[in-house]
Amino acid sequence: MHRVNACGRLVMGGFMIARTWHGVTHASKANEYLDYLKRTGVDEYEKTEGNRGVYVLQRIEGDRAHFLLLTLWESEDAIKRFAGPEIEKAKYYPEDEQFLLELEPNVTHYAVLVEP
Repeated sequence: MHRVNACGRLVMGGFMIARTWHGVTHASKANEYLDYLKRTGVDEYEKTEGNRGVYVLQRIEGDRAHFLLLTLWESEDAIKRFAGPEIEKAKYYPEDEQFLLELEPNVTHYAVLVEP
């Protein structure tokens, strides 16, 4: 099972970890941003040792496109190889500011308790 360490962080011992990130663009830029995501974040996720998969989800809501990235990781150390030592902080790329309406500062992690 998982437990909370002294710093209040969830320790996922033995479980795969899911990491979620959310971003919003103008709907008119959604396809262009998806292409950019594939060249940057998705490509880097897939090349990082310990990554077990990436899903890019999208929802159009009026004139906005919401993107939810769900990545799967074998360990916290694997996430650190991608994100650096502060794994709760979102990682951004140089052109993200041209697309995203806001740079959300944090991501969320979950223990994967059931998988297909």
